[in-house]
Parts: sequence; structure tokens; C-alpha cells
Amino acid sequence: MEIRVLRYFLAIAREGSITNAANFLHVTQPTLSRQIRDLEEELGQKLFTRGSHSMTLTAEGMILRKRAEEIVSMVDKTEAEFNSMENVVGGDIYIGGGETDAIKLVAQIACELRTDYPGIHYHLYSGNSEDVTERLDKGLLDFGILIQPADISKYDYINIPARDTWGVVMRRDSPLAEKEVIRKEDLLGVPLICSRQAISGERHGNEFAEWFGEDFDKLDIVTTFNLVYNAVIMVGAGVGYAVTIDKIANTAKSSNLCFRPLEPRLDSGLNIIWKKYQVFSSAAELFLERLRKSFGG
Repeated sequence: MEIRVLRYFLAIAREGSITNAANFLHVTQPTLSRQIRDLEEELGQKLFTRGSHSMTLTAEGMILRKRAEEIVSMVDKTEAEFNSMENVVGGDIYIGGGETDAIKLVAQIACELRTDYPGIHYHLYSGNSEDVTERLDKGLLDFGILIQPADISKYDYINIPARDTWGVVMRRDSPLAEKEVIRKEDLLGVPLICSRQAISGERHGNEFAEWFGEDFDKLDIVTTFNLVYNAVIMVGAGVGYAVTIDKIANTAKSSNLCFRPLEPRLDSGLNIIWKKYQVFSSAAELFLERLRKSFGG
């Protein structure tokens, strides 16, 4: 299985037809068709359902698409790392993380480093802790930023000197908006929109579940999310109240949404993590040095 053929496969999956993919790749249609037939024979699976003017992925094709994207991404990242070895002040740094206001601290370090080394480029990936650690384990990310609770036992890490405050995002015309803080009894009997990280896993070690206590299973969780952008849209539409952290949704006075903290107060720590025994590119090594200088560790 050649990388070039995987790029061909991904182009067809993205463009939806041999004709469009051939134009994009600047290869002939017969060449492209033959390469895909050979790939299907090699794998022993039909990858596309062929229509008169379109091609759609089969279930097997969807599986290959996910793997091919990871493989091609890894190849591109590896090539970039080796190319940057000719210039120790350049290269790419791949960072993944959840939504948190603490990214400002990391962004400041990134800005200062790039001022000194303009050849450095950053690639950001947004996702919850499960998404980020999966990509970190596969070598697709150099660093991950995780909001606690999260299992970081198999990683090296630095504590970020910031805390995220938990609370509820709601419409300003909702009944709970009249309160200054939200207590657990306020959340019983109202529709809630919660992050999957906040409600998944064992009760022990889950900060929100432990904060809520024995009545946690009585909560009416109508929607779950992994990133808050779409959750906020659901709040604005009146679907429910979003349990999330502060400063990642627009709750300025000009917004129709507001944030109320939980009481008793619930804060989460943050870590920036990387794989143990990780061999970094020169750019990523410089970034880690700046993290340690700024945050300690």
C-alpha cells in the first residue's frame, strides 16, 4: 500500500468523483481508476459505490478513510520534521486541547517563541481529552492540553498555572439567570446540556459528579457535547442549560447568554502533556523549554 495511492483514495473520497479527483491531482482518469481498482484488489474490499457521475464510500471505505488520513498526516509530519533539521530554528509544532481560557498562557509562549524563531509554525487541534490523547498516542500531536479530571499517568506533563471555573451557561431570559450562583438543587428538574467528559467514566474522580453527589443520576441530561460551540447554539435555541467552564462561550453583556458559577465553587486544574520518551523536533524541543521556563517542571 503506497502513500501516493492513499492520497489518491482520499482525493476521490473528498471530491466525490474520479473526474474531479483527477483534475485536482493532475493525473488522468484511467490512471486514477486503475490505482483504485488495484487498491481494492490488494485489500480484498470494495471501497466505493460507483454511480454514473459520483463515487461514495462503502463502510469499508469509511474505515480506510480514517486510517489513511492518520497515515498521510503522520507521513507529512515526519517529512516536515526531517526537512526542519536543516534549519534548527524552524519546523512545525502540533498542539491539541480542549476549550479553555488557559490557552491564552500557551498562546503567549507560542507568540514569544515565534518572534525569536519566525520559521516555527503551529498546528492546532481541538477536542476533548479522549480525542487529544488518542492523537497524541498515535504521534499526530506533540503536546496536549487537558482539563482535569483526566488520566495523565502515562504521560510527562507540566501543570499550567491556571484554573477553570465550572458553572452554567444559560439564556438571560431564563429563570436561573436571576441567581448569582447555581446550587445543585437548582439543576434538578431542568434540561441540561453536559460535556461527555463531565458525565462519563466512574463516579469517583469525576469532579462534576462528585460535586453533585448522590442525586447525580436524577439529572435530566438532554444533550451531550465534546466541544462547547454547538452546545451554546443549543442553549440559545432554548434546548437547555449548558454545564461547562467559564470564558469559552460568549457571555458578554451584548450576548443573550450569561454564565453563573456553581456553588460550592468547582475549579479544574490543567496540564500540558506529551508522550514519555518522546523524541521532539527541534521546534517542539524549543517550545518545551519555553513551557518549562514559564510554568516550571
